[in-house]
Amino acid sequence: MSALAAVRTAVRDFLATVAVPSEVCVAVSGGADSLALAEATAYVLRHRDVRTRALVVDHGLQADSAAVAAEAATVAKGVGIDVVEVHAVHVVGKGGPEAAARAARYHALREALPNGEGLVLLGHTQDDQAETVLLGLGRGSGPRSLAGMRPHDPPWGRPLLGITRAQTVAACAELGLEPWQDPHNADPRFTRVRLRTEALPLLEDVLSGGVAPALARTAAQLREDTEALDTLAARVHERAAREDDLDVAVLAAEPAALRRRVLRRWLLNSGVRELTDAHLRSVDALVARWRGQGGVWLPGNLEARRRRGRLSVAGPEPTTRGE
Repeated sequence: MSALAAVRTAVRDFLATVAVPSEVCVAVSGGADSLALAEATAYVLRHRDVRTRALVVDHGLQADSAAVAAEAATVAKGVGIDVVEVHAVHVVGKGGPEAAARAARYHALREALPNGEGLVLLGHTQDDQAETVLLGLGRGSGPRSLAGMRPHDPPWGRPLLGITRAQTVAACAELGLEPWQDPHNADPRFTRVRLRTEALPLLEDVLSGGVAPALARTAAQLREDTEALDTLAARVHERAAREDDLDVAVLAAEPAALRRRVLRRWLLNSGVRELTDAHLRSVDALVARWRGQGGVWLPGNLEARRRRGRLSVAGPEPTTRGE
């Protein structure tokens, strides 16, 4: 099978697993991954009553970014996308330029959807998945991070997680397209670039190849396990819920893996943001290692407390001991 046929098949197979709305959006940067995805989407949907729409985000991080975005929109139109749009964003925020650009891009893509709902296809490939798993492993982020990116995480769709970067480049060559080469993708200041150009090639050499697909398979296996545990944790949460609080006795009877999943869901629903593993384990200690200790301070000036057999989250108040 040619690279172009493989990309088209991946898109067709993905769309067969989801409810396809009347409009399917594709995030287009002008790189090989997004151009191959755009062409395949237009090709697969050409005989269906579905409008295709390319969303090009201009991050404004380079002097010629507006021209690059305009060219990406032109090429997307040329490969059969029905409607093309360019959305300029202002990149600011925490976490360095990579994280800030990613946040601005996802915000712009979501804002382009009616009521934030719909389907936006992203050009993440098997190589991107492998990099994501390695990043999660290096940061000790736990199984949820090692599970990588989901193929369908509404409104995002990732049809190319089984396709390699080399295949998208080859697909563009078959189409006679010259993808844009983002200079940031060769800048060693960025962690992902060093993973791509240094770490993964070294691992491929040491382990005699096959590292990227192996990491992608590991992510898929962990994702299945995580989803199964999340389903079980949702049932525990239903039994433990007491209005906005949680019943400690119900939680204490569960294994740590389920208990912390319940706590994670409950804390996020309670308005806690930027929740870390350290926060989660400290709150879990109010259940599993209770010694009458005070509450746990959380981001957003919130505090998790245990009283009268229940866990609650609220604003600050004087710390007391006992239930």
